[in-house]
Amino acid sequence: MNQPLSHHLSTMAYQNAWANHRLAKAWGQLSAAELVAPRSSFFPSLRATLNHILTCDWFYVDALERELRGEPPRVDCYVFFDVDEPCVEAGELRQAQSTVDQRLLAYCAQLRDADLGRRVTIARETPQHDSRLRMLSHLFEHQIHHRGQVHAMLSETRVAPPQLDEFFCAGEAGLRAADFAELGWTEALIWGD
Repeated sequence: MNQPLSHHLSTMAYQNAWANHRLAKAWGQLSAAELVAPRSSFFPSLRATLNHILTCDWFYVDALERELRGEPPRVDCYVFFDVDEPCVEAGELRQAQSTVDQRLLAYCAQLRDADLGRRVTIARETPQHDSRLRMLSHLFEHQIHHRGQVHAMLSETRVAPPQLDEFFCAGEAGLRAADFAELGWTEALIWGD
């Protein structure tokens, strides 16, 4: 493997998309009322939490893509948060998340270790300057953190939360095979073996 850290970041993007896919199969079984029902978490409902994950993904993926294309930072960077819950229908939310997951996969596919230190800027009131590596690491941690909240909130519903930790170990390939088939992925695509 010539680009070990870049490859790891790419696998994290795949893990993110896979976990979102698995969670969506679970929360997609809930009614609209169940998605907005009050729950114990930082955000008051499943739908609010899922929309927060989505809007933050838009925010960070946009900044990463702009830097990659050589464009200046988005001056109106907070536009992604103009509406607290931009997706109110379950299908719309699932599609929007899948679309940004695909953008993140494409971004990570082009990474090279030598370029991970390149600076990405977000035009906050006090501009944020982070390396690609740090921004991606933050984004992945943010996703994991809030997916954990979704997972916990699902345990309060009639739908059991799915396992989300069967992605990295080779011996668990069978446990993710059906999801990979649904997503059009193979183990070789992700791991290169």
